[in-house]
Amino acid sequence: MFAKFELNTVHTSIDPSLKRYVNKKIGGLDKYVPRHSRSSAHVEVHLKESKTKDANGFACEVTLFLPQQTLVVKETAPNLFAAVDIAEAKLKLQLKKYKDRHASGKLHRHLMARFKKRTGS
Repeated sequence: MFAKFELNTVHTSIDPSLKRYVNKKIGGLDKYVPRHSRSSAHVEVHLKESKTKDANGFACEVTLFLPQQTLVVKETAPNLFAAVDIAEAKLKLQLKKYKDRHASGKLHRHLMARFKKRTGS
């Protein structure tokens, strides 16, 4: 799990099933964070019900603080669970890009060394 996980709501209340669902979905993304960043990474999840005249919906904003970058995802949907699902998918893609950009190249170097040994180059 992340070092710090905050769940805040605006104009809505948190029931235990929603809290478990958010912890499962967003908390499960820690496997996409590089190992050296896991201890200092923390997440803030803001769930909000928007009550405007033209659109009633729910918004989910996830902010993930990592050592070299901060990832932010905002998503709205007619259902709170759907907003969390879509935000999780978007954050997963951003985390994959972060890992490609900031992870060390050790794995790639080791694979290339093995390949060179096999081919005899």
